[in-house]
Amino acid sequence: MNIEPPDSSDVVSSSRSFKSFCLSFVHWFDADAAKLDESNPYRINWLRCMPFFIVHAACLLVFWLGWSPVALGVCLAFFWIRMFAITAIYHRYFAHRSYKMNRAWQFFFACIGAMSAQRGPLWWAAHHRNHHKHSDRDGDLHSPVQYNFWWSHMGWFLSNKGYETDYGVVPDLAKYKELVFLNRFDSLMPILAALGMYGLGELLAAKAPGLGTHGLQMVVWGFCISTVLLFHATFTINSLGHVWGSRRFKTKDQSRNNAFLALLTLGEGWHNNHHRFAVSARQGFYWWELDISYLVLKFLKAFGIVHDLNPVPRRILEEGRGASIVEESTAHSSKK
Repeated sequence: MNIEPPDSSDVVSSSRSFKSFCLSFVHWFDADAAKLDESNPYRINWLRCMPFFIVHAACLLVFWLGWSPVALGVCLAFFWIRMFAITAIYHRYFAHRSYKMNRAWQFFFACIGAMSAQRGPLWWAAHHRNHHKHSDRDGDLHSPVQYNFWWSHMGWFLSNKGYETDYGVVPDLAKYKELVFLNRFDSLMPILAALGMYGLGELLAAKAPGLGTHGLQMVVWGFCISTVLLFHATFTINSLGHVWGSRRFKTKDQSRNNAFLALLTLGEGWHNNHHRFAVSARQGFYWWELDISYLVLKFLKAFGIVHDLNPVPRRILEEGRGASIVEESTAHSSKK
């Protein structure tokens, strides 16, 4: 029998592993509970990210619960509502401050954005500001140029390095206690959204049984499937928006314009435009570049909900037109 004490390094390692296990679980509910182990920042934290995978797996329940027109309709509606909250609120408002709104509306739209299960508004804005600061260079955590497709698509936020909120980058947002609350308890709004879907399904089952839906079916379609679609549609801007499409502006990164991604994400696919002038509320710079998020913002402006939408400067528009003409002339000359 070996009665010698275990090696001290093994004890420390075991203690560290147990602490990391407990902390990963706590982070499901409190994002700012404590710092994660930074000894391996690029390691995927599978336990902490388990809710992300559970939502994906729950989509398979559709084979047992079936579908209904109303469940499908709610799925698509909740997808587009939250896509607007990510593109126009999390991105253009919180990350770039490209327009203004009052504090009450700010909190209202932040709650809708938080229902997307893409973390809190300060986490999202901080990572995106760092992305622009280091775009496609060292320090850009989700660059497909620096890494690969899967890392830029989803690996980066599953890692320890991608988890914490860099509050030093968002002091303008951190002064709002209600936003800090949403950011710290970032699982609260997704949970409420899922519960709301269950309640809606049960209400419809009781009041309108002819619709053929119920609570669990509505959770799977209205929350799980809708959220997974939202995840991956949004992530394409990181994984594909720097490798697939055309480049009107000669930015320092590899950002691209892509009409398909723009349609899928309500205008975010005009990514090369965006990297040329990030603080504009409009990303489709020209009339033929459909930017649905911007059109909705103009609608909200008409009702006084948002105001002071930053325009695209004329010099940028002229620069873009000149670049297009050069490309066309080059293409024509090559055909001769």
